[in-house]
Amino acid sequence: MNLLITKSYIYLASRSPRRRELLHQIGVDHEVLMQRVKAKRGADVNEDPLPGEKPRDYVLRVCRDKAEGGWLRLEQRKLPLRGVLAADTTICLGDAILGTPADAAEAADFLARLSGREHEVLTAIAFKFGERMETELSATAVRLRTLEPAEIERYVAGGEPMDKAGAYGIQGYAGAFISEIRGSYSGVMGLPLYETAQLLKRFGIGPAA
Repeated sequence: MNLLITKSYIYLASRSPRRRELLHQIGVDHEVLMQRVKAKRGADVNEDPLPGEKPRDYVLRVCRDKAEGGWLRLEQRKLPLRGVLAADTTICLGDAILGTPADAAEAADFLARLSGREHEVLTAIAFKFGERMETELSATAVRLRTLEPAEIERYVAGGEPMDKAGAYGIQGYAGAFISEIRGSYSGVMGLPLYETAQLLKRFGIGPAA
C-alpha cells in the first residue's frame, strides 16, 4: 500500500480541541476520526498502566493502540484511505504516572504532589498508514511553583483540571503556576509541533497549499 504523498489530508484520532488547533497552526488539513455515537465502545485501548510499566513505555503503548484503533475504524467505515495521527500525554513524577484525574479529589491530590516540584510531561505521537506505523516522543521538564491549598481548591472548583493529564493545562489558568519549562510548550499542550511535523514529513505530508 503506497501513500499518496501529494495529499496532506489526514485523520486525527483525538477529540482534543487543543490538538486540532495545533495542527491548524502548522497547516495540516485533518478530520477528527470519531467513533459513531451508537457504536459500542471497544476495549482496544487499555489506558491503565501495566504492572511495572515505565512512563515512556506506557505513553508510547497507549499512543500506538490509539493509532491502531483509529485505522481499524477507518477500515470498518470504509472511509477514504488517509493516514491516522494519534497522540497521548501523561505526566510523571519519577516512575509515578499521573493521568487524567477521576474526580475533584484526585485532581487536588495530583496538584498537591506537583506543587513546588519538577515533573516530566511525556507526549507520544504515532502515525499509521496501512502496515506502516512510526512514533515520536516529546519529553519536557516542568516545574510548578508552590501552590497554597486554597489555590488548588479554587482551581479544581473551576473545572479546568478534569480532562487534563496531571490535572492542569498549561494553556489555561494554570499557566500562572508554572515557574520553569525546559522542552516543548506545544508538547505540554498535547501535540509537540516539531516532532509532529518531522513525523508527517517522513510520510511525505506537509502543510496544505
